Amino acid sequence: MLNLGAERPPPQLATGTAEKALSFLSKGWREVRDSADADLQLMRKRANSFKNLADRELEHFLNSAAIPPSGAALPSPSIAEFELVKRIQPKLSAIRRAYSSPEFGRRVLEKWSPKATIRLDLSAIKNAIVSEVDEVGAALDLSWDEDQSKEKIMWEEGRAEIVEEGKGWEPIRILKTRLKEFERKSQSTEIFGTFKSSEFIEKVKLSLQSICKETEESTDVPPLDIPELLAHIVKQSWPLFDHLGIRRDIYVKMVETLCSRHRDQVMYHHSLYAKEESLYENEKISDELDLRIASVLHNTGHHYEGGFWTSFVKNESADRKHHVAIVTTASLPWMTGTAVNPLFRAAYLAKSAKQAVTLVVPWLCKSDQELVYPNNLSFSSPEAQEAYIRNWLEERVGFKADFKISFYPGKFSKERRSIIPAGDTSQFIPSKEADIAILEEPEHLNWYHHGKRWTDKFNHVVGIVHTNYLEYIKREKNGAIQAFLVKHINNMVTRAYCHKVLRLSAATQDLPKSVICNVHGVNPKFLMIGEKVAAERVHGQQAFSKGAYFLGKMVWAKGYRELIDLLAKHKSDLEGFKLDVYGNGEDSQEVQSVAKKLDLNLNFLRGRDHADDSLHEYKVFVNPSVSDVLCTATAEALAMGKFVICADHPSNEFFRAFPNCLTYKTSEDFVSRVKEAMASDPQPLTPEQRHNLSWEAATQRFMEYSELDKILNNEEPMNGDKAIYGRKMKKSISMPSLSDVMDGGLAFAHYCFTGNEILRLTTGAIPGSRDYGKQHSVDLRLLPPQVR
Repeated sequence: MLNLGAERPPPQLATGTAEKALSFLSKGWREVRDSADADLQLMRKRANSFKNLADRELEHFLNSAAIPPSGAALPSPSIAEFELVKRIQPKLSAIRRAYSSPEFGRRVLEKWSPKATIRLDLSAIKNAIVSEVDEVGAALDLSWDEDQSKEKIMWEEGRAEIVEEGKGWEPIRILKTRLKEFERKSQSTEIFGTFKSSEFIEKVKLSLQSICKETEESTDVPPLDIPELLAHIVKQSWPLFDHLGIRRDIYVKMVETLCSRHRDQVMYHHSLYAKEESLYENEKISDELDLRIASVLHNTGHHYEGGFWTSFVKNESADRKHHVAIVTTASLPWMTGTAVNPLFRAAYLAKSAKQAVTLVVPWLCKSDQELVYPNNLSFSSPEAQEAYIRNWLEERVGFKADFKISFYPGKFSKERRSIIPAGDTSQFIPSKEADIAILEEPEHLNWYHHGKRWTDKFNHVVGIVHTNYLEYIKREKNGAIQAFLVKHINNMVTRAYCHKVLRLSAATQDLPKSVICNVHGVNPKFLMIGEKVAAERVHGQQAFSKGAYFLGKMVWAKGYRELIDLLAKHKSDLEGFKLDVYGNGEDSQEVQSVAKKLDLNLNFLRGRDHADDSLHEYKVFVNPSVSDVLCTATAEALAMGKFVICADHPSNEFFRAFPNCLTYKTSEDFVSRVKEAMASDPQPLTPEQRHNLSWEAATQRFMEYSELDKILNNEEPMNGDKAIYGRKMKKSISMPSLSDVMDGGLAFAHYCFTGNEILRLTTGAIPGSRDYGKQHSVDLRLLPPQVR
């Protein structure tokens, strides 16, 4: 049977418990005494400082006010002032001699030191502790003597008494009496009645103000010493030590050693209690050092903005949203894929309340605008171009997109027919918004990038590959050699500057960290046209009254070479087949000349928007291009319910799932596909097929394959990127992997290479594109490049 009663503790154990409790109380009283002594020492230092300052001010006051200038005639009020000074000067001198004596402070402390015998009744505490044993009566005398100050604390049963000893000091009593008498006289006109508003009073006020001011300044925080500075540098260098492979406990011990001399004097008296071991000892040392640094910086008025090395803790935005910056290589009104698709991506990403979106596009100077933008369009300011972009977008999406548009300096390269960034593009995204970066055409943006590494500034960087540059380069002179070099440069920059790379199709080169996914949609306007065509066909109306057409920028690489070769080879097989061609471009004259020479049945027309009303009635869209990564015009034609005839090529893999997409492998297949399309009608799109072509579906695919859905939901991505995502996204400072070290080495090598102007020019860079020019600084209201 269990004994549920509590056993009585042995007398020896209870007595020991009582002794431990009283020992604990004694320790507490000693610590209170130490704290009081520290306060007295501080008061003594302050008193000495004030005394010295008062001596200087009094001497200055007597010299300036009591001695009249020789040979000067003084008015009667001034004579009264000097008479007053003359009368009170002996008394002031006596007071000065009294408190200037070296024994003054000692005598004050002797007289003011608390002399008390404190007797406290601790019988209740004792009875509670030893209630189970025989009564124990004892008297514990804890007393100490320190110079002339005597304090006694005695415990006796049943008695409590506080006795204070001390009398007032005679000089202090006399001084108080004299001050009261002086105050009484000052209320009348006996002394100050004749010169209350004179210069003398102003001098006294200024002297008192200076005393107060200097007294406040005397409370300044002492400056950092050498060990504290070294400890702070070591603490801020932890990321560097991690990269060098130094164990964390080693440099934590270094900081602890450097801080050990100052831990009892950092900021608060409660550090006196931190004598016991703790599981959080290292954290306490780090916090105390941070408080010490912060107090010095606050005292000097300096605003601290970052770490000694790269700041690994990212800034938390005020609205607690994630920030997404979409950086692209082209902008409207240039109707190219890298201008249109990133614009739609920004609009549909901004529809979610989870993230704030900024679209970063290139700004061209007036001379370059004339070369790039169609119909002689140009803009005098970034604000004017931004208004054009927003109006164009809202007309097509049907809602007001809530995102920012920012501009970076760009220059147009005639040889490459593309825009090259001028300067460091990353600097045009504020550090507080440097959260998630989407680089449209990451290889293009970073060919000549000379600036901060994207993966260092941003927590997550996603690259989207739009263009098959190798296919274009192979068509040029010495194309094979150039393509080999560009292939490896593309590998290097995407690996060094991206965490994740999305390829729109397998037509692009295989890049590191890449996956294949079509993350583009079509303009909602094309889906509306397709719905309208389907409705007309349901009601028995003729939806298509025209035959076939081709639309694209008129350069040989955009499929014109393949088109002319197919039509020339099967001219007899396609007799009577007429094709309308819409496009403008650098090779338009040459393309038309070759077609005319071969007597091909091609009707060349000026380029226009694919959504133009004149194109709705065509039934077949022909696109033989194999240089595209994912042809936007093909997707738009399918959305409008048309037939599409295209090559069996990786760039068209996404479109094969649609029944109206007719692919061919050989030129003979091309002829049969043309005849099939011209002899039948396309099938209406199902709701699922329309959704797959939309930007809503494209945005969902992008969120999934780029792992932004996990990041925005504060989950850790699975791409091997050791970043921790939450309200505060923080890069890992653990030991880097070999892959991370190689990526950093590639970024450093690329930075050194692009910093040399000669090497830049030999690889085809635009002269002077390492930094933006004077005209860009004027247009974008930036600092002049030489000043920056």
